[in-house]
Amino acid sequence: MDVAVPDARVMSVHDSGEPDPAARLFAKWGLVVRAGRVADLRVAPGWADRARIGWGGTPSATVQVHACPPEDGSAQWVAFVGGTWVAQAACVPLIVTSNGQTDHVTLGIGTPCDNTQTP
Repeated sequence: MDVAVPDARVMSVHDSGEPDPAARLFAKWGLVVRAGRVADLRVAPGWADRARIGWGGTPSATVQVHACPPEDGSAQWVAFVGGTWVAQAACVPLIVTSNGQTDHVTLGIGTPCDNTQTP
């Protein structure tokens, strides 16, 4: 996979100040994408009214991130600052697609996930 997301058990949340009720709390985290790749991320079906994601733009239910190839050929990965907004603390399921491969991940946003279940 050409995308890395945090593996922390719980990410801390803070009041976001956003007017959108689905984006009341924010957990900041970095998204890392292999240089030269494109990553599509979306909150799982049924979560669009409870969670948003974003890295350099308006929080939304779907995001596409382009990791430009480095000019000097040295960088292998590109990091993006952003995170997840939620209505309330939750275990948020995300669908991540890059280079023809799709993975399902869950992020503990303000609360731990029960990792025995898949989204």
